[in-house]
Amino acid sequence: MALDVYLNFNGNCRDAAHFYAKVFGSEVTHLATFGDMPQHPDFELPEEAKQLVMHARVNVMGSRVMFSDVFPGKPFTLGNNINLTLVSKNEDEVRTLFNKLADGGQITMELQETFWSKCYGQVTDKFGMEWQCSHEGEEFSA
Repeated sequence: MALDVYLNFNGNCRDAAHFYAKVFGSEVTHLATFGDMPQHPDFELPEEAKQLVMHARVNVMGSRVMFSDVFPGKPFTLGNNINLTLVSKNEDEVRTLFNKLADGGQITMELQETFWSKCYGQVTDKFGMEWQCSHEGEEFSA
C-alpha cells in the first residue's frame, strides 16, 4: 500500500507538473487530459475542460506526486488544494480504509469502478482532510 500526495491546480497543472519535474531532476511520467478520457454518454464534456489535466504524475525523490486541474465550476481554494491518496493492490483494504475514513465524515464519491480502477472513491474525513482511495490492479498504475 502507498500513501501519495495529490495536488490540484486551477488550470495551470501542466505547467506546475513540468516545473516540479525540472526542480527535482525528474520527468512527467504520465499526463492525461479530461479530453483524453472515455466520455460518459449522458454528460457532454465542456470545451474548456478538454485540455485541462485530469491526471499527471512526477516522481519526486522516490515518491509519487500526482497532479490535476480542478474541473471547471468546481471550487478551488489556493492553499487547500491538496489531498492524500491511498493506493493498494488489495481491494478489501481499500474498502475497509475508505469506510473507516468516512465514519463521521462525508463521502464525496462512493466507491465504484472507474476506467482507471475497479474500486475508487473520495471522502472527506471528520477533520476535513480529503482522501482518494484507489485499488491498483494490473490495468492501472497511478
